[in-house]
Amino acid sequence: MAEIKQYVQAAEEKMTFAIEYLDDQLAHIRAGKANPKILDSVKVPYYGSLVPLTNVASVNTPDAKTIIITPWEKPLIKEIEKAIMNSEVGITPENNGEIIRLGIPPLTEERRRALAKQSKQEAETAKISIRNARRDAIESIKKSVKADGTPEDVAKDAEAEVQKIHDRFIKKVDDLYAAKEKEIMTV
Repeated sequence: MAEIKQYVQAAEEKMTFAIEYLDDQLAHIRAGKANPKILDSVKVPYYGSLVPLTNVASVNTPDAKTIIITPWEKPLIKEIEKAIMNSEVGITPENNGEIIRLGIPPLTEERRRALAKQSKQEAETAKISIRNARRDAIESIKKSVKADGTPEDVAKDAEAEVQKIHDRFIKKVDDLYAAKEKEIMTV
């Protein structure tokens, strides 16, 4: 009986991780608005090793179309600028000697469609992870009926509970995707 609860709990944890991962992935997709998370992949050389940009500078968004990077050490400004240029961010930085400004360009219709498609792919990946967690839990429950002699009615109840949890998480994925798609497609 306690094992069955563990299977259900493990499935729910895996589904929660899938949602958190999806949320993180969607945050990295540039939707025409300034979001500091698009700079998460930028690494800056600092005393002989590559460190994340946020470790050597503060990153702010004063408005919806601008990201401002203020290095903590003035000599790093050139290194930060070079790191942004070499990254996949796709935005040319403007340097005034004290801060680096990134102007977020408006998205073209074609780019919006591509980003929406990428978001949909991320949502599908999350759904697959959630379905796999459900499948694993149900298989474990069925094995416990055969191996451990768990009563079938308890197993059926646990399967129904796993299905309810699955449905709830799939709806969360759909909601996250719908919100991101709306954000991307809003001009």
